[in-house]
Amino acid sequence: MRYRLAQVIAICLSVAAPSLAQAGQRATAAPTKTAKPWAQPKTPWGDPDIQGTWTSDDYIGVPLQRGADVGTRLLRNEEEIAAAQANIQRTSDRNAQEFQSPNTVITVNPPGHWGEGARRPATQTSMIIVPEDGRMPALTPEAQQRQAANATARQLTALEGPSWKDYSYYIRCISRGLMGSTLPVIYGNGTQIVQGPGYIAMLYEMVHEARIIPLNGSPHPGAGVKSYMGDARARWEGNTLVIETTNFLPNKTGIGLNGGGTPTSEELKVTERFTRTGPNTMNYQATIEDPKTFTRPFTIGYPVTQEPGYQNFEYACHEGNYAMSNSLSGSTATAQ
Repeated sequence: MRYRLAQVIAICLSVAAPSLAQAGQRATAAPTKTAKPWAQPKTPWGDPDIQGTWTSDDYIGVPLQRGADVGTRLLRNEEEIAAAQANIQRTSDRNAQEFQSPNTVITVNPPGHWGEGARRPATQTSMIIVPEDGRMPALTPEAQQRQAANATARQLTALEGPSWKDYSYYIRCISRGLMGSTLPVIYGNGTQIVQGPGYIAMLYEMVHEARIIPLNGSPHPGAGVKSYMGDARARWEGNTLVIETTNFLPNKTGIGLNGGGTPTSEELKVTERFTRTGPNTMNYQATIEDPKTFTRPFTIGYPVTQEPGYQNFEYACHEGNYAMSNSLSGSTATAQ
């Protein structure tokens, strides 16, 4: 019995062996499929295509300028990356809660899930990438005087009673300025880009600032034409979109979150660079030059992404909002 079983096994193996060998030969001979490298898509008229709604949510909470104790280290270490990942998970868990936990203090603030959050840990220690220490350059003497004059004006306004002048241009829903519209904050970080022959348009979700930027090589208007967002002119350098913006209104908004910080001067020039690096990724850089405000230029840079289903939503701001009138009337009543 044992002998017959051995014979059967031997016959089966002898029959199967050629088939296995042939299968192995076919597998070896089959061409190996490799992923095609990503190529920059083009518009029908031949420009690099960077259209879509992009978000900087991954860099929410990353400081604009680096902590002095971090020195020249631009990239986060493994411990910092792990801490950022843990924070993302905590935020996700919190936003998934349907009801408040017992004994939670309820406030007038909106629930946490109304905000936006990172989907992946940011890799940088600061958004300023030049100079090497990631710090904002010192203010010029003129900017320091301007800063002191603004502080004095606020003190005088406080003595005279509450005024709309106590509130920033952002709080008054007028403008966040160019960099205030760009830098990531707690929500509203969508930038929708639409291209057409000779023009590119950018719509920012918060305050709904819009820029219509020509690509035809036309010059900036004269110095007498100024606006909160400045005047922009664009060009292509290979696959990189370069936007140069000048003609800003002076002493209105600064280079900070929501336009905060020391207000810039009429000499401000912002040079932005958008370079798409993949189907859903793009590098953003902005070089800030304002010789009346900063002692030297500096550059902000970080990646932005396109996320499934991400879109700009309505931002009504003070439409139907009584915050300004209520704040002023409440302050007046308190002062009396």
